[in-house]
Amino acid sequence: MANTDEILKIITAAVGFTDADAPFELFADWLKDAEKSEPNDHNAMSVASVDEDGMPNVRMVLLKGFDETGFVFYTNFESQKGREILEHGKVALNFHWKSLRRQVRIRGLVETVCDEEADAYFASRARDSRIGAWASDQSRPLESRFALEKSIAKYAARHAIGAIPRPPHWSGFRVKPLSIEFWHDRPFRLHDRIVFRRDAVDGEWEKTRLYP
Repeated sequence: MANTDEILKIITAAVGFTDADAPFELFADWLKDAEKSEPNDHNAMSVASVDEDGMPNVRMVLLKGFDETGFVFYTNFESQKGREILEHGKVALNFHWKSLRRQVRIRGLVETVCDEEADAYFASRARDSRIGAWASDQSRPLESRFALEKSIAKYAARHAIGAIPRPPHWSGFRVKPLSIEFWHDRPFRLHDRIVFRRDAVDGEWEKTRLYP
């Protein structure tokens, strides 16, 4: 068991990322670290929304881009998450990198990406993924696996030659953060935890250190 002096040394040494003043720069550094250490999908994040009864829903998606305007992911707007996000315009995101013992929590407002941005990303996807975006009535009841395979075959034949256009119901969301919280595991549960909150007036970030 560690004595008081050892614990104090750990507390004193626990600085590091909490000295950061720019949340997007810190996030970019952490994402690069995760790319090196995570075995799969370092850009995976959970997306939480609520339905019409206020019941929360959460699922994993992939981050496809970010800058100081927000965090971007793509989906079927007629899916359950698509409908919920369009209805309420607010979501929470969570990144958890087990290999690094780090977590980032984001809460914010949502806007849709422009058509040009959605078109460019859709065109970059694998051909089978583009076919799937047309074939799948995401989140709706499926009578059988064969029905899905039949739908895939139909759209594969329809788009056998040439470019596959983006479905009108498929696009992207940009989460414009109001708060970004960083958490880093430390011994004796003396974790580093800071939150950046955007000022509603001038848009500047205010940083606060939190008890773990």
